[in-house]
Amino acid sequence: MLIQSELDDGFLARHAELARGYGGGGDPDDPALVQAMQMVLHIPKQDPPPRSALLAAAATAAVALCMDPRVGPGGEWEQRYLTWKRSRIRKVARRARGAQWLAANEVDGITVDIDGAQARALVPGPVGAIDERIRKLQIGGTELAPDDPGPVDPELPVLWVDSELGMTVGKAAAQVGHASMLLAGALPVEQVFRWAGHGYRCSVREAGPRWAELSRLVREGSATAVRDAGFTEVAPGSMTVIAVPPGVSD
Repeated sequence: MLIQSELDDGFLARHAELARGYGGGGDPDDPALVQAMQMVLHIPKQDPPPRSALLAAAATAAVALCMDPRVGPGGEWEQRYLTWKRSRIRKVARRARGAQWLAANEVDGITVDIDGAQARALVPGPVGAIDERIRKLQIGGTELAPDDPGPVDPELPVLWVDSELGMTVGKAAAQVGHASMLLAGALPVEQVFRWAGHGYRCSVREAGPRWAELSRLVREGSATAVRDAGFTEVAPGSMTVIAVPPGVSD
């Protein structure tokens, strides 16, 4: 059993912020002040990464940023993070390669590498003030085909994507990023602390025919679902990803 003293006040505060939920502030009148987390996906032209690994890297980067000490009380990213989190949660995924990817890593954020797939979650901010190194990156673009990543790690959460929706890599990256955040807020802090010991790694899989059973877990309260606002690609209210904690059978 985890001893409470192992959890410092900063970790507890960052988890408590996630557990409070998201949004509530609405959008500002000025569209340039709409808040978003930019996510950069490293998709080289030659030898692009497997889709599942890239999505796992995106999901891990998003939750790792939300639990980073720099977004917590007194941290250098705190105000930017809270302004975003307490308005409408938006993520925008962009692709980068070569020099673009190197430049993206100079912008405040966290990069995660999973099985050679890399994604970077950037500190959120207003869409009208996006760093020029990020603004010029393409939002659409290279698509990655579904792959067969094999069995999941039983010690990691699994983020199940509704493959029937046909989401692009960019859209799916934003959705799994939402899912990892929602899961961290829903889990007890002790379990999130153990997850931190794994670097917040996630497994991402296409749900296929098991979606109905996964939906049952959501109704029972043992899994967490993302319901999309419907700004792009899917209808408003669509359930896009279901996050299942370690040890929960599907």
